[in-house]
Amino acid sequence: MSSNVLLDCQAVNTRFGSLHVLKDVSFDIRPGETVGLVGESGSGKTTIGRAILGIGPVTSGRIVFKGVDIAGQSPRERKGDATRIQAVFQDPYTSLNPSMTVEDCLVEPMVARGIAGLQEARGRVRALLDQVALPADAAQRFPREFSGGQRQRVAIARALALSPKLIVCDEPVSALDLSTQARVLELFIDLQQRTGVAYLFISHDLAVVRHLAHRVAVMRAGGIVEFGDCDQVTARPSHPYTQRLLLAAPVADPVRQAERRAQFKSLVAGV
Repeated sequence: MSSNVLLDCQAVNTRFGSLHVLKDVSFDIRPGETVGLVGESGSGKTTIGRAILGIGPVTSGRIVFKGVDIAGQSPRERKGDATRIQAVFQDPYTSLNPSMTVEDCLVEPMVARGIAGLQEARGRVRALLDQVALPADAAQRFPREFSGGQRQRVAIARALALSPKLIVCDEPVSALDLSTQARVLELFIDLQQRTGVAYLFISHDLAVVRHLAHRVAVMRAGGIVEFGDCDQVTARPSHPYTQRLLLAAPVADPVRQAERRAQFKSLVAGV
């Protein structure tokens, strides 16, 4: 694997009995890069994300992270560099214990992974909250006391606590209103510029992915149908499925929206 590749998925397959969920999925992520993974519900996006995180099975293929094949590794085996892969999910409660204060939520992974002692970890909480633009007094509050966008910021801070090289972001803004989405997306971009972290950004929304991705992989029925530069894939897609995704995305101009709807119907009818 090239030294400028952080993570390399090579012909990854996942089967659940007779159901073939992932089909020879291959793509790579470079250090400090955002790769958008887009497709409709059931396309396999979350399944490959879970495989990368080590919480989903890999039937065959390789997932090479920093030169080490981590596909199929046990949690004990993944305690090395693979712990530098963290996640931000659609529902912050997936990673936040609602019975713990924000401070305890942020301290726990650092202490559990041996990154810092208890006092040092508590001392780092203020810096983590600053990174995600939350006030210092947020540390003593519980997740339920925050809005959805604020809870997602806490979840991002928790992912950053272990200084990851890669964060798998699985539909992290899809449950937020549009204005909150925009602010959280800008936060992701700002954090990447400041820390150099890479993202695998999973979304069903091509417009969201276009906002922050450097390259885009398009999934359909368990496989990658198109992968390339973001501008190319989102403006001049070569695969008919990507073209349909692009035309299905709403635009503010009603005239353009009507034109796109007509193009979409024509394209679907021709398939």
